[in-house]
Amino acid sequence: MSLQYLIEKGTEYAHKAVAADKKGDYETAIKYYKAAIDLFLKYLRLYPDSSMSDFYRGLIIKYKSRVKVLEKHIEKIGIGGDGKRSGAEDIEVLSPNMRVNKKTFKDIVDLEKVKRALKRAVIYPVKNPKLYPLGWPKGILLFGPPGCGKTLIAYALANEINATLINVSPATIMSKWLGEAEKNVAKVFHKAREIASKGSPVIIFIDEVDGLLQEYGEEVGGEKRVRNQFLMEMDGLKEKENNKLLVFVVGTTNKPWKLDIGFIRRFEKRIYVPPPDKRVRKQLFKFYVEQLKEAYEIGEIDYDKLAELTEGYSSADIYSIVKETQSNLAEEFLEKHNGEKIRPITTEDFIEVIKSRKPSIDKNLLQAYKVWEEKHGTY
Repeated sequence: MSLQYLIEKGTEYAHKAVAADKKGDYETAIKYYKAAIDLFLKYLRLYPDSSMSDFYRGLIIKYKSRVKVLEKHIEKIGIGGDGKRSGAEDIEVLSPNMRVNKKTFKDIVDLEKVKRALKRAVIYPVKNPKLYPLGWPKGILLFGPPGCGKTLIAYALANEINATLINVSPATIMSKWLGEAEKNVAKVFHKAREIASKGSPVIIFIDEVDGLLQEYGEEVGGEKRVRNQFLMEMDGLKEKENNKLLVFVVGTTNKPWKLDIGFIRRFEKRIYVPPPDKRVRKQLFKFYVEQLKEAYEIGEIDYDKLAELTEGYSSADIYSIVKETQSNLAEEFLEKHNGEKIRPITTEDFIEVIKSRKPSIDKNLLQAYKVWEEKHGTY
């Protein structure tokens, strides 16, 4: 085979692969990606010292990566035929009576500043929209370290206002819906407006919203269109015909600095969800230990000491510490199983677990959150 044939035919197959990929015709895309890869590999074997060798090696790596991604899509969602899908089944709509999580603000330890900000931005406008003739914030961003309650408080907010919750993940948008992605983003917002037009508040919840801006090595254009569609839909919520609809977009992120300025502007309220300080860590230990009382006797617990020892630990870390302590006591009792009573839980039981666990919060990042809050935070 001539050099010219290998390059021209390989390029032709690559263009067909990308075109099929954009349409969501995954199986055809895979077929053409593999054909292009095969021809480019033959080119490299026959002409290893060509000045374009590195370029085609890069394309091969890119196309192989894309094939793996698409093959996983097909395996995961069982695409058949031409690979096209309606996407409607991917919209997870949870009405209040469908949600297992019924927690409200009173079930969340502290985070009082965050709760107050959400009351001002969401709860009060829902309670009496007539008091807000200029409208209210449509986009709320919760940012901060992982494990500190961002997702929990978003669900609690939905329960506070008895809202329908529409769950959307960047992974779902960027992957499952590739090809007709922007249409399905539009469907999410259309569904939200439809529900809200009947008088029910709606929260479109996007966990790890920075994933919508992540640059992917295998991106072929669909991801960019999704992000643009998302921004257009958020702008549409502020238009005259939608301005009074009780539709809110709540996003969470551990990496707010990855958001571009376009996204930042759409989230009018940008609220820092901080790690627990010593006072709150003490409250958290008390809160979780209290739940152990139905099965265990609680001895003298030095909550101040536990709070002091867990500097840098997240709320989720503290929950895990108490849960692991529970497991240790249960194992101890079940292994003995000699009729003895379960011994009381002591401070030392918690300390032993703390010794084996490192804090999940990077102290160096805390300053970055503070800087970003000072620059972009709004309450």
